[in-house]
Amino acid sequence: MGGCFSKSKPVEVKVELSLLEKEKEVDGLSPNGKASPFAECRANGALGHGSDDESTPVPLYHKSRDYVETSVCHVKDLENGQMREVDLGSGRALLIKEHGEFSAMGHKCPHYGAPLVKGVLSKGHVRCPWHGACFNIATGDIEDFPGLDSLPVFQVILRETSQKRTKPMVRCSAVINSSTGFSHVLIIGSGPAGLVCAETLRQEGFTDRIVMCTMDRHPPYDRPKLSKVCTQSALRLRSADFLHNHDIELLTEREVSKDVRNVFYLRTPEDANSIVRLANNKNAVIVGTTFIGMEVAAALTDKAHSVSVIGIESVPFKKALGEKVGKAIMKLFEANRVKFYLLNEVSEMIGHHGQLKEVVLKSGKVLRADVCVIGTGDIPATAFLKQSGIHLDSKGFITVNKMMQTNIDSVFAGGDVVMFPFPPRNNKKVNIPHWQMAHVHGRVAALSMMEKPTEIKSVPYFWSAMYAKTIRYAGYGDGFDDVIIQGDLDELRFVAFYTRSEEVVAVASMNYDPIVSRVAEVLGSGKTIKKRDVE
Repeated sequence: MGGCFSKSKPVEVKVELSLLEKEKEVDGLSPNGKASPFAECRANGALGHGSDDESTPVPLYHKSRDYVETSVCHVKDLENGQMREVDLGSGRALLIKEHGEFSAMGHKCPHYGAPLVKGVLSKGHVRCPWHGACFNIATGDIEDFPGLDSLPVFQVILRETSQKRTKPMVRCSAVINSSTGFSHVLIIGSGPAGLVCAETLRQEGFTDRIVMCTMDRHPPYDRPKLSKVCTQSALRLRSADFLHNHDIELLTEREVSKDVRNVFYLRTPEDANSIVRLANNKNAVIVGTTFIGMEVAAALTDKAHSVSVIGIESVPFKKALGEKVGKAIMKLFEANRVKFYLLNEVSEMIGHHGQLKEVVLKSGKVLRADVCVIGTGDIPATAFLKQSGIHLDSKGFITVNKMMQTNIDSVFAGGDVVMFPFPPRNNKKVNIPHWQMAHVHGRVAALSMMEKPTEIKSVPYFWSAMYAKTIRYAGYGDGFDDVIIQGDLDELRFVAFYTRSEEVVAVASMNYDPIVSRVAEVLGSGKTIKKRDVE
């Protein structure tokens, strides 16, 4: 941020915008040139770098105060609903024009660094094109997840280079009596639901004690990256120092030892490191065609001698993405030497000295298994709650109300262990084990504890990366009865709309940005998309 200088008389705050070369885009058209049903949600228009030619001052703020100017573009270069990255010399910022008003904030999503200029601008916020996080253009505050940090915002002086901003948090002022062991808030688990809950409490003024207890040995980390890159680098979400500085106590323990030394569920950085080490020029077997299992298979392709995937269904992702999309992705794996087998083809799994050695098929074929990864889906780790009085369903999931509250008033739950009321399905209780939704759960739970109740309004959003290609998905497609596909499945450039009866309930895409974020914006506004709109 730039400083202000004293002057003899107050002046109007201005920013000087310089002319930029304009890239034209026809708004309201889908990538195939046809009329788009999402025209009200603006994917971004003109892009370019700033110059100093033909500059004209334009008022951004109407209060009289001192100012420092910097030229970034010409006022006419931005139409309403457009965004532009501007070069500040020492960094970049995102300049936005909506309803005739300009605003500026950090240009990269603080979650994974996505360029927000490629996102969707609608009704005072920008939605990330990669994973669907939303940021208020006036305050920079994160309004929808995934991610923890907000964005810096700029008034006039655009010199801020940091692309992350942590919301202010209060410190703990409670007197802690260690002899009693009493905690005002105890959070079990250090995943995104627990971490967002703790930070939201501090942001909302909670000054009593917060203790976060986890079986993990690490401070909170980005678990989705484990299956995508299989490395321990760049995983940390918050450091131990960060938690200490905000009076969030973290109690860690070691992970329990495994019965079979070369079989992993990929839950920790240690698991990821061991998988990579054991698979190097060796034979890897993946059990399960879930997103985690397939991401691991893709990550090991250029490391392992062979990669074999064993699944219940003949086509991966069939239940989530449909058979046509699943087959297209399966071809991508087969082109990278991954072999697929059905679980009912397996005759036996042979171990020796506490390690899995091989998988024998009914045909007599033997799959060597120097390392095995179980990717069959999450089983809720709630066995310790069976005698607690907290209600669990028949599968072990914790049932909560719309405030993320259990049947016990002072106990809240969130993340992939809960069944919660989902408004788009008439508050039917569902389990949505997305990283992004866990963030939402944590915030809703924290606000409920602070007697600031809010309901879940977020659109489920997840992503999966394989062979440098990313699948993006928004909505809740469980029980879809038809799939409308636009684009080219063979070229892996497509968008798939999932419908129930005549209504679009979810969308998936590959190489078709930012269509998924645009659909999420429409669904998030409470509007419906009809089947005829996309046919």
